Parts: sequence; C-alpha cells; structure tokens
Amino acid sequence: MMVSSGQLAPAPPGSAAPEPPEIDPVPPEIDTVTLGELASVPGWRRPVLLDRDMLVLTTGGHGTAEVDFRVLRCRPGTLLRVRSGQVLRCAGPQFDATVVRWTTSALGGLDVDLDAVPTWMQLAGEDEDAVISEVSQLSVDAHRHRGTPAARGLLRHQLAVLLLRLALLPTDRTGPARPEAETFRRLCREVERAYRHTRRVEDYADRLGCSVRTLTRACLAMTGRSAKQVVDERVALQAGRLLAATDEPIAQIGRQLGFTEPTNFGRFFSREVGVSPGAFRAARDRPAPAPVVRPRSAVRPIDVDRA
Repeated sequence: MMVSSGQLAPAPPGSAAPEPPEIDPVPPEIDTVTLGELASVPGWRRPVLLDRDMLVLTTGGHGTAEVDFRVLRCRPGTLLRVRSGQVLRCAGPQFDATVVRWTTSALGGLDVDLDAVPTWMQLAGEDEDAVISEVSQLSVDAHRHRGTPAARGLLRHQLAVLLLRLALLPTDRTGPARPEAETFRRLCREVERAYRHTRRVEDYADRLGCSVRTLTRACLAMTGRSAKQVVDERVALQAGRLLAATDEPIAQIGRQLGFTEPTNFGRFFSREVGVSPGAFRAARDRPAPAPVVRPRSAVRPIDVDRA
C-alpha cells in the first residue's frame, strides 16, 4: 500500500518481500551472430525462415548460400543482404560469416533506402576494408552494450552508416532506367501486400489505377513474363518458403495463400514449380547442397526495387 509520502509502505515483519515482476525477454533491436547460430538444425539440413533483415559477411572459407532457393557463391569478402520473410540455407561448415541482423524498428526515422543495397556483392580493396571495419565495430559494440538503452542510438547510426556505404558501392547495373520500371515496381509492392488474398491481375490493375494491358506490358519489358505469371510466381515462392522451412500441414499452407481446396493448391504448385508440394517438402532434408527446386523464375522481393 501507499503511505502519505507517496512511497511504498515497508513490508510487515516476517513477511516475504514481493517477487519482482517477470519481464519477457525481448530480442535486441540490432545484434550480430555467427552463421552457424542461424541454423535450426545441425548442418543446415533445413532452410531457415528469417524473421529479421540481415547482412551476411563471409569471413573465411568457400561455399554456397541459398536465398529463396537461389544459389549464391560465397568466399571471403562476399556480402549478402537478406530480407525478413526469405528462406536461407548454407552449404554446411564450408565457410564462416558474421551476420548483422536488425528488427524493422531499428532504422525508423533514419534516411536509409534498403532497396539501394545490392543483394549480393563481392567486396575488394578499400571497400572491403571499410565494410569489415564497420561490421567489426558494430559487433563489438552490440555485445559490449547489450541491454544498455543508451547504446541504442549508437548501434542504429552504425547500422545506418554501414547500409549507406553499401548503397553507394558501384554495381553492374548500368544504363538508364526503362520507362516501364516504375509501373513494375508499383505492381510488385502491391503484390507483396495482397498476394495472399488475390491472384487476379484485374484486382491489381484496379488498385493501381491502370489497365491490365499496362501491367502486362511492364512485366514483359522488365522480366519477359506476363503480369499473371509474376503474381502466380510470387504465390508459389511463398508456398515454397513455408513448405521448406516449416512443418505446417500442406493444406494449411494452401489456405494461407487463398486456396480453399488442397487439390487446387496442389495443382497450382505442381504447375508452377514442376513437383508436388509433398515432393518439394521431402527435398528439404537432403544434405546440402541439394538439388534446387524452385519456381520457374520466381519474383524475389529483394530484386524488384532494383529493376
């Protein structure tokens, strides 16, 4: 109870002191881990569905990483940018890497365009030295000041500087942007928001205030595929992620993606990927590197804003 001074009254003699309230552990907003700490089972026998954005900097050895079933070669100086919601699988202990990961709130209010950061790059020379130095310092500070509220600003700005530096590095994307690129980007953003609810191109055209023909023309120009294929491949990609990285029942995965009947989901997935959902799931437990089965040309959210 409270006394007139506004302070808690002392406990009666012989009574036990009240237990402090339990505080749920909260993952740090920004932290660093080793590559092996991300694996859900030893040897990366199963892909991991990521719940945070991250940078993966290879520090030693050679190997491959699969990001959304796309195989990427890794050696010292290779850096990957991986998004929350993607699946990651690495080819065993053939290479080591430092992983910087962060929650959505970590960059709130900071002027950082994540879409400008390449999804794969091979660092070299002064650029490699600078990135390694910044990753190393961020790792030191993240562990030294873990749980210290005053360090939040420091880590947020260190991460922002690192991402800005990566965004400024030269890439192999040259030439002027195509006129259809903005329409394609807008479609992909809308598909990300709504692919679980509709696969009709007409619905996306209505949302974007344009015609189906305009969307199809933009998709053909940017990818060589129709707008319907772009939408269906995004749905198939999400199905593959859930089949490979979770134990959710296949019928439940289909319902999450808008299929009321399991048979319809099975036919859709087999048409898009080339194998049944069950066969795709069975392939996930093969020792890495396994034969890669993925949608014909899956639209990867990590790429559409760089088109």
